[in-house]
Amino acid sequence: MIFITLCRFRKKPSKEMLAEVGKLMAKATEKGSKYLSVYWTLGRYDIVATFEAPSEKAAMGCALSFSEFLSTETMVAVPNEEAMKLVE
Repeated sequence: MIFITLCRFRKKPSKEMLAEVGKLMAKATEKGSKYLSVYWTLGRYDIVATFEAPSEKAAMGCALSFSEFLSTETMVAVPNEEAMKLVE
């Protein structure tokens, strides 16, 4: 399953915080999730990340692991090709 997460920093980012976030991303990868892209953005959100996870539970666990550093909003994403098949 593919997920899109919109993130806001809870506090000003530091090199130490970013190192911790990197460790959490590596730990999520060990548990079966895979980050497809991470972008820093301007505007309402600070980061947009896309990732694959084996289930909604795995995605939720992933989001919760970042809660000390980031406020997140995660959505399930359906690839265009699959969504087009749903249209009758």
